[in-house]
Amino acid sequence: MTRPGEARNLRTIGRSDLGGYGDGMQVIREGDALYVGHFGPSGMGTSILDVGDPTAPVLVEQWPAPTGSHTHKVQVGSVAGNALLLVNQERFRGGSPYAAGMAVYSLDDPFHPRPIGYFRSTGLGVHRIVWTGGDYAYVSAIPDGFEDRIWVIVDMRDPERPVEAGRWWWPGTWIGGGERPDVPPGRRYAAHHALIEGDRAYLGYGDAGLAILDIADRSAPKQIAHLNWSPGGDTHTALPLPARDLVVVTDEEVRDGRAGEPHYIRVVDISDERSPRVAGVCPVPEPASGGDFYEHGLRFGPHNLHENRPGSYRSEQIVFATYFNAGLRAYDLTDPAAPAEIAHWIPKTPPGQAAVQINDLFVDADGLVYVTDRVNGGLYILEPEEELAARMRAAAAP
Repeated sequence: MTRPGEARNLRTIGRSDLGGYGDGMQVIREGDALYVGHFGPSGMGTSILDVGDPTAPVLVEQWPAPTGSHTHKVQVGSVAGNALLLVNQERFRGGSPYAAGMAVYSLDDPFHPRPIGYFRSTGLGVHRIVWTGGDYAYVSAIPDGFEDRIWVIVDMRDPERPVEAGRWWWPGTWIGGGERPDVPPGRRYAAHHALIEGDRAYLGYGDAGLAILDIADRSAPKQIAHLNWSPGGDTHTALPLPARDLVVVTDEEVRDGRAGEPHYIRVVDISDERSPRVAGVCPVPEPASGGDFYEHGLRFGPHNLHENRPGSYRSEQIVFATYFNAGLRAYDLTDPAAPAEIAHWIPKTPPGQAAVQINDLFVDADGLVYVTDRVNGGLYILEPEEELAARMRAAAAP
């Protein structure tokens, strides 16, 4: 059924159907340019929009994904004064042939990127990229010889010829090197991505949970600590809040309905980084109409967080999260043991969808929120209402 939207402290001010290719995934704004990766079923790969007027986004350019592949992740930054866009390439749903790696584009013209380089990952390709500029990008990939995704550091100092600088994987998954997996039945140990703070990487590793790595030597990352929990699995994003010795961690819901264990957003205390512990859990959303979101169809559970990228809105108190059919959620972590929801937003279900599937988000420095729907809803642009806007201003990182 088509469900009406609901919201508290957020309102929609702009929308794009992405030219009819509405399977939006990762979204990042840089200046007036907005870059959107596509999930893959539509065949589209990357969309570029002009959001100089966020109430009327303009689709400027689109590229299809390579045959057999999807390119659902985008990152922007600069190295040695060169502004760049990085786009993943990964095999999609058994496609053949397919592309496996990471494409590098010059942003001399931010609305019309020009391909200049490529990192070949081998294997099934690059899944997720983390790069805010500088010498190193951080990717998850399945290179040749590995059973599943591992974590790879890529040297970007020559953007026309990126090369691997280091890698870290869960012991037992390098089957090409003679290791043998030691993974519990029904579980998947697969790197998703790591957010970086100084010489530490906070890595979500699927059903293995959270790994904290020392990356002072990029050629040889070392594990400092590991933390897992139950229920959960499919650990996705680990957002460090360094001034508070906290990490906010999402477990991605990867199944529809009630299948599998419930997934949560946890607040982890790393004041003793060798013995991290769960300090609190963000409240689970409930529909304003009563019942629960499992009844609404498709996925219900966390996905990604706004990642406090340089140049975006940054806070160590307020975090934003996508929650699939429960839309977008904002939490106040003043008390990390008792996070409080302070805003939410769910759009009306797009025609032809069983439910909304709000997938990814980006909060710009002015507080505007860009969110995508992974099925067919495209892009939405939200504005915080005054109560939330005031709280965001008060909680912004210096």
